[in-house]
Amino acid sequence: MNVMINDVKAKSRNFTVPLITITLLFFMWGFITCMNDILIPYLKQLFSLTFFESMLVQFCFFGAYFIGSLIYFLISTTQGDPIDKVGYKKGILFGIFLAALGCVLFYPAASFASYGLFLGALFILGLGFTVLQITANAYVSLLGPEESASSRLNMTQAFNAFGTTIAPVLGGHLIFELFSAPDGSFSAAATKIPYLIFAGILLLVALLISRVKLPDFQVKGGEIVKGFGALQHNHLKFGVLAMFCYVGGEVAVGSFIISFLEQPQVMNLSEVVSKNYLSLYWGGAMIGRFLGAISLNQSISQGKKALYMLGAAAAVFLVIFSIVDLTFAQISFFLVFIALNFVAFFIGKAAPARTLSIFAAVNVVLLISAMLNHGEMAMYSILGIGIFNSIMFSNIYTLAISGLGKYTSQGSSLVVMAILGGAIVPIFQGYLADVFGVQHSFIIPVFCYVVILIFGAYCTKYLGHVKQDAEAKSGH
Repeated sequence: MNVMINDVKAKSRNFTVPLITITLLFFMWGFITCMNDILIPYLKQLFSLTFFESMLVQFCFFGAYFIGSLIYFLISTTQGDPIDKVGYKKGILFGIFLAALGCVLFYPAASFASYGLFLGALFILGLGFTVLQITANAYVSLLGPEESASSRLNMTQAFNAFGTTIAPVLGGHLIFELFSAPDGSFSAAATKIPYLIFAGILLLVALLISRVKLPDFQVKGGEIVKGFGALQHNHLKFGVLAMFCYVGGEVAVGSFIISFLEQPQVMNLSEVVSKNYLSLYWGGAMIGRFLGAISLNQSISQGKKALYMLGAAAAVFLVIFSIVDLTFAQISFFLVFIALNFVAFFIGKAAPARTLSIFAAVNVVLLISAMLNHGEMAMYSILGIGIFNSIMFSNIYTLAISGLGKYTSQGSSLVVMAILGGAIVPIFQGYLADVFGVQHSFIIPVFCYVVILIFGAYCTKYLGHVKQDAEAKSGH
């Protein structure tokens, strides 16, 4: 990657402390993002919304990613990359402050019991996370060799998934139980205290990051990159589409899990019980990302990989079991998905593109099963999608920006712009759910994962040729 560290001494410095600090941030924004899955059924009942109307939660939140990334991209093409001017640290701090402001705005939204104000607060919160996505993901990819970027991102994304695993249980308890009305009915005031707490924690993380010395990266020679040069790379353009489909598919499935499990032909569960299964969905992503961080690390031998992956899977499974309010018998089916995940990783042979295609293919099969079956089989199928979503964000992101050099940040903003999929896809699925029912509406994510499968196959071939050409030119 065509970047350099400002401070010469930082070239030889260990990146462990910066990576741990940024990982803490990933955890927190994963937690708050997953709270949307709790807000959707909560606000749907509070304001008597249709499925389509309740999906405006995701539309405003993830729509902010598109607006924020578009603004960033336009600035970078006319004035030069903003992050190269202010630095990654200031960019990250700005994103945290903006996200904290969005959390604080939940207080007036709850005070006036206004759905419009809730959506406005979510939009500001989404803008803050947009800045973090552009800065923090690219920053993690720079904290070490390019060939291990997918492994590092999978590790930080694993802690992001840890936040999404805890959120349904803890957040659901706060809103559905602890801060609900005395008679047990839903009240807008239930969101006041939780989101003020989230704002406070974000500000504490900002304080920590401000005190930690982070290495500074910039384009070689301090060159200001203007124009639309990033768009000359076909794999980036395809990667933008793949990211749109991935985030859209993941968010749509997560948004509908509680409603799906409430269906009489599926499990007929209440929100209080369903939130625990929602944690399993996101917990699966956490397991898969820890396994991905190990599997995609090419410096580890196959024998050690198997041992490390087995230990990581067991440890994370026990963590999830301790979090959710479910018996071992109720979550034991997940062991089958962990075993299947192991097989998929070893078939992928540590190749990010090939592994991406395999995981997408599995999710297509699981979604079709969820649509055609009833009862526990339908529930198991929909929950198993999470563990195979695990490596998709990291792999799509690193594959899309691979080899962009001076256009890396610009390309990153385009990939983050594609998180718009989280706003658009759930809206379409919400419309289908109103017309044809929740179960049949999952045909929308099926198409999303088919696109990801094709992108993985494309990168397997395209980036393989690029590597061969580079080796031929270098004489190897």
